[in-house]
Amino acid sequence: MTSHLANLSAASQTLQGDRIAWIRLSAIHLPLKTPISDAKVLTGRQKPLTEVACLFAEMETVDGHSGIGFSYSKRAGGPGQFEHAKEIAPVLLGEDPNDISRLWTKLAWAGASVGRSGLAVQAIAAFDIALWDMKAKRAGLPLSKLLGAHRESVQCYNTSGGFLSSPLEEVLDNVERSIEQGIGGIKIKVGQPNMAEDLRRVAAVNDRIGGRASLMVDANQQWDRPAAMRACRQLEAFNLVWIEEPLDAYDSEGHAALAAALDTPIATGEMLASVAEHIDLIQKNAVDFIQPDAPRVGGITQFLRICALAEQKKLKLAPHFAMEIHLHLAAAYELEPWVEHFDWLDPLFNERLENRDGRMIVPNRPGLGFTLSDQALAWKRADAEFGKRP
Repeated sequence: MTSHLANLSAASQTLQGDRIAWIRLSAIHLPLKTPISDAKVLTGRQKPLTEVACLFAEMETVDGHSGIGFSYSKRAGGPGQFEHAKEIAPVLLGEDPNDISRLWTKLAWAGASVGRSGLAVQAIAAFDIALWDMKAKRAGLPLSKLLGAHRESVQCYNTSGGFLSSPLEEVLDNVERSIEQGIGGIKIKVGQPNMAEDLRRVAAVNDRIGGRASLMVDANQQWDRPAAMRACRQLEAFNLVWIEEPLDAYDSEGHAALAAALDTPIATGEMLASVAEHIDLIQKNAVDFIQPDAPRVGGITQFLRICALAEQKKLKLAPHFAMEIHLHLAAAYELEPWVEHFDWLDPLFNERLENRDGRMIVPNRPGLGFTLSDQALAWKRADAEFGKRP
């Protein structure tokens, strides 16, 4: 009888499979070298950006598999993400890490009283991304290959050198540096109170590029509908790849009117914080380039839901920020996408991404392919552990 019970127990453990045994959360605040301003600062809606607050989730299983993911916040929300993540983390202990979609739902219900968008899902994102990283590592594949890659590299454009806080000469210097680094596109900020100054900067950058790279602009939601229509019509002369966030992020009807009236594609979506909000954009034909941000919408599980809907509409994809994550997701999108090159997060990781001939190369390292640097750990402000490390 004892032997029979032992055999049943062993069989039960086999059927259960691997289980999440340990989780560590880290609040890491990355300081920026200089304060950054876009149109939201010039219009008085936000203060200059001085740091990026990152929430990292690391986890290990009974069988020794590991994963790492992160979310982030700018200007506000970082401590809130960390605290919410601490509240819901314990529900993952003892769970099968392969059941990612089910675990996303479980985490969402664990924090259901604060909703399914914004800070609530941004805290979930760190866990979700870590689970996808783990699944790809377990398979011995880069995440892009696990998802089913369409390409080995993705068109990339630089944003971090085109902020309104940078004098024009500095922006022009960044154009040269970006092209020399193998980056294929340049995006600069617009949306100043003086439209003539916006046009002057765009014209100067366009002249400096001289056909060697593509050009995009980003107004960061600072125009109303009449101003946006006037500005966008003047910007059409520059043959831009897209005009980004000309209106408030939630004005899907206004974006739809612009998309219908202009030859230049409209891009938006980065500030939306749920799948439902992206569905509204897609259903109203309000966007040509959709720009979801995996950490902002709840992680890779939710990002893939948006991509499935966007592919049905034949929309182009240009994910926002976090190239370490979005490079893999863009590589698995059917239509040729763009990925945003931001070097801000470089100090957090031991690895670097490679650009060549205007494209970012998908690394062949398993999973997302990054590990935390010693510098990242030095910037840690708080951490919390759950379970027991195997």
